[in-house]
Amino acid sequence: METIDIYKQLADHLSSLGMGYPPHEALEEILRANFDPLEAQVALAFPTRVIPLALTEIDQLMRTIDLPRAELEDVLENLSQKGLIFSGKTKDGEKGYALHQIGFGFPQTFFWKGEDTPHARNMASLVARYFNRQVTREAYGVTETKPYRYIPMGKKIEPEIQVVYPYHTMEYVIHQAKVIAVAHCPCRMTARLRDRGCDHPTEVCMKFDEMAEYVIERGLAREITKDEALKIIKQSEESGLVHFVDNAMGDIKHNCNCCGCACWNVGSIKRRKIPRDVLMATYFIRDTDEEECTGCGECVEVCPVDAIQMEGDLPMVDEGWCIGCGVCVVKCPAEAAKLKLRPDRIGQLPNTNFKDLHERILREKRVI
Repeated sequence: METIDIYKQLADHLSSLGMGYPPHEALEEILRANFDPLEAQVALAFPTRVIPLALTEIDQLMRTIDLPRAELEDVLENLSQKGLIFSGKTKDGEKGYALHQIGFGFPQTFFWKGEDTPHARNMASLVARYFNRQVTREAYGVTETKPYRYIPMGKKIEPEIQVVYPYHTMEYVIHQAKVIAVAHCPCRMTARLRDRGCDHPTEVCMKFDEMAEYVIERGLAREITKDEALKIIKQSEESGLVHFVDNAMGDIKHNCNCCGCACWNVGSIKRRKIPRDVLMATYFIRDTDEEECTGCGECVEVCPVDAIQMEGDLPMVDEGWCIGCGVCVVKCPAEAAKLKLRPDRIGQLPNTNFKDLHERILREKRVI
């Protein structure tokens, strides 16, 4: 295997994952800066027709790579320690590893610690060049099923809706989790490392259960309690950040709290670069009680995707771009802003769990 070609081979290999990395020269540069040739060869031994976080045992990897077991174990552990592959325990209690899939680790691992180092700054530049509009659209927009969904601010959903759809609240997500960790937002860290940061908080990116265990073990994030997690959600809402989670009712692996300044999804929608429904699943939309509305325009100012404009004394919502986040509802002094289920999504539910979600995405990509 020629060393000169191995990084292109690895980029092509990563592109065939369910949540794959679209090929690009900048991706090859990122790989070259982080994997030595032997590490790249080991990464090529991993299966790709698997859901994110699905572990492969060492015995299985040894069938596809000619390395002594001890050497393979050392390479795998070093890759995991550097945050370049996922690791954990299989159902049989054996050590297992997996390639990071897009949105579930690499290249986020460079920024979760919140560190400002020469390597982090170099990665910030390369990651910003890689995740251009075309790559982002290809990564998240090619399947009908979206991997993520916006989740509205729970206290602003009507109680009867919360009873029927409890999974549409962050409180529910947090209470279902067994282990929780908090890391720094990779989008805002990337911007800050490129001297383009905003004032929004960064340590608000949460991981749950086996993903939380991994980032805690690897020192990429810190473990927090459920009470601390709820405080982070409150802080995020007060800062006008937008919640999103995996597009599933249960078994959620992570939550991001995004801004329109730097984040790959909210920012792209705000700037009208990629249509909302190409990137994300949205189940709610803004509504206005016209009798209660005082026409103050506060909602126009705080909307993270600029989907509201004043027409006369009333705010008008562009329902093609509204993400149903509830930021305007929280900020409305007259309590005239409401959230309602999207009329065209009534009856549509998130996938049952994380596994079902990503198996559906694999089928839609026709890789299983």
